[in-house]
Amino acid sequence: MDYEAVIGLETHVQLKTKSKMWCGCANEFGAPPNTNVCPVCLGMPGVLPVANDQALRLTALTGILLNCTVARLANFDRKNYFYPDVPKNYQITQYSQPSTVSGYVDFEFAGRVARVRITRAHLEEDVGKNFHFDRHSGVDFNRAGVPLLEIVSEPDITGADMAYEYLNALKDILVYGGVSDCDMEKGMVRCDVNVSVRPKGAKELGAKIEIKNMNSFSGVRKALEYEIRRQVQVVNSGGTLVQSTRRWDDIAGATEEMRTKEHAHDYRYFPEPDLMPFAPTDDWIAGLRQRVVELPLARKQRFMTDYQLPATDAQTFVRDLPLGNYFEAIARQSKNPKSVANWVINNLRAKMAESHTTVAELKFKPECIVELIGLVESKAISTAIAQQVFGEMFDTGESPAAIVQKKGLAQVSDTGALEKFCEEVIAAHPGPAADFKNGKAAALNFLKGQVMKLSQGKANPALVGEILERKLKSPSGTIA
Repeated sequence: MDYEAVIGLETHVQLKTKSKMWCGCANEFGAPPNTNVCPVCLGMPGVLPVANDQALRLTALTGILLNCTVARLANFDRKNYFYPDVPKNYQITQYSQPSTVSGYVDFEFAGRVARVRITRAHLEEDVGKNFHFDRHSGVDFNRAGVPLLEIVSEPDITGADMAYEYLNALKDILVYGGVSDCDMEKGMVRCDVNVSVRPKGAKELGAKIEIKNMNSFSGVRKALEYEIRRQVQVVNSGGTLVQSTRRWDDIAGATEEMRTKEHAHDYRYFPEPDLMPFAPTDDWIAGLRQRVVELPLARKQRFMTDYQLPATDAQTFVRDLPLGNYFEAIARQSKNPKSVANWVINNLRAKMAESHTTVAELKFKPECIVELIGLVESKAISTAIAQQVFGEMFDTGESPAAIVQKKGLAQVSDTGALEKFCEEVIAAHPGPAADFKNGKAAALNFLKGQVMKLSQGKANPALVGEILERKLKSPSGTIA
């Protein structure tokens, strides 16, 4: 029997705020353990939480970016459970009335635009972090109370690759919107996976298996690939799947059972008594709509239409927002956006990675790339010389024209000078010259290379080819 997977994802994203959700402690990564804490985020008796205004705004903005409805009344609930990293023994979250509901994410997958519906995107607080040493364990509460957005998808995902592309699309939207930096290495994005299998065409869902606390998108993909195979093997062998929670062991490349799954009532949800319900006004929501940005998929499609870029180039600029903005600022000044894209992707990006430089730290003006392309297109310099000029431009910030003049790099198009170069090369390499005369066309490329080398890359390659071919086809073989 053929089976299909049914997958829903719960993605937890740390919001980009200066302070924590309920207190004034800094929301920052890398501080010494237990230094960004106070009585509120440590859950001391008698303290009262105060909601972070920016977190409320970013939550509603996310809802708008994800095509959700922003609720006109939202409230906070207590989710009661004991873990060492939860100092209050409960988490303040949105359960019964979340801030945003019923949206969707469109993204490219398998040659089409796929859609995954969003059930809700609700606001809550993060927990601390456990550390385990040789003979003892410790808890760092710096992260406890950091505003966290939980984005819950409908079970619209059908495979591991689709889940991977959805997560990347979701991350891009949040980064574009300024909602979160989504730095995976800093734990800003984590994911819980819900997956079941059922016979193809069946309507009834199978037993839901949850894989907790995935901290990389590639890990989610690998865990799903394994877990889907495992579940199919269990049912094919006559076994029964039960609802449970598992963890992913990246080293072993397998999931392992942690516990049978709790139901919602196990958490004893009830309204948070220390926080009033939140009722956003029309003006408040209208202000957030002014912060809506162009989404990644729309940006890619526009780059392909407006600048005639291939999909791969457009996707590069979508995934790297600062680089994409830099490209577009230059492309608007250029008659050849594709050449701009080639220089930015193939040359500039490599140089930036090599030197650990950001777009903001570049020494040369953006219009220098347009000038460099113009020098090549006008045949003032060759493509090979342009590479040399670009390197100098990147290091010093000088304009291409100034570098060409200072270093005498202008392309040689003088026919007399080029003829002398060609004659010297033919005389020095009689073998390849004879090969070309005998019908081996590839030999001409070798001779052209030698002329370029002799001219230190300054010779006009098109003219060199013409002169060489004319001379080699002449009766004397050297003089036409």
